Amino acid sequence: MLNNKKVVVVMPAYNAEKTLEKTYNEIPRNLVDLVILTDDCSQDFTVKRARTLGIDEVLVHEKNRGYGGNQKTCYARALELGADIVIMLHPDYQYTPKLLLAMASIIANDVYPVVLASRILGKGARKGGMPLIKYVANRCLTLIENILLGQKLSEYHTGYRAFSAEALRNINLNVNSDDFIFDNEMLAQLFFRGYEIGEITCPTKYFNEASSINLKRSCIYGLGVLRVSLIYRLNKWGWLHSKLFSSPA
Repeated sequence: MLNNKKVVVVMPAYNAEKTLEKTYNEIPRNLVDLVILTDDCSQDFTVKRARTLGIDEVLVHEKNRGYGGNQKTCYARALELGADIVIMLHPDYQYTPKLLLAMASIIANDVYPVVLASRILGKGARKGGMPLIKYVANRCLTLIENILLGQKLSEYHTGYRAFSAEALRNINLNVNSDDFIFDNEMLAQLFFRGYEIGEITCPTKYFNEASSINLKRSCIYGLGVLRVSLIYRLNKWGWLHSKLFSSPA
């Protein structure tokens, strides 16, 4: 608990057997009330390792639902269990769990309802090994998004995010994609609802076991980002009424 608020960490996992233990062992359990791992039909022993580690709840998709589909399960279960603050932490050890307290504190003290751990603030991205082409793409997409969404985030593409339960309940996650673009749709929905998003500097690590997507899927993701940003702007102008920004059921 933090300021009498229940903190739940959710870990959307896919083939994370090699990095899960290292990630989990750095989670401050004096702060975090529950850890939920959702395995998206991994082809390794992620589930077995998670249960051996004693993770509070391990959910298993019998069929692969995709990165976005995995998050939908994570957030729904966290809210069912009474979370006040939900933090998504990838189990691939690319992001440090040591920032969990800082991220949770910002929400628990009502500074921001949503917090992103940015790899771009400071020198974390390139210093941690982010490939130059990904760094340039990240910066270009973020610039376009800031223009179309009317915001000033340093990056929209981090996978390390914290949310108040109230913010999660007020966006319609079920209409979002089950693929990687889910992350971007979620931020657009939050901005559309008027939420402000805070950022903190986050170091990152790129290594063989860390998750990544190939060039083809990266290009598809980039085009999806542009599409979501344009849809947002057209909805703000009243020229379009996308289900993406509909009220949750």
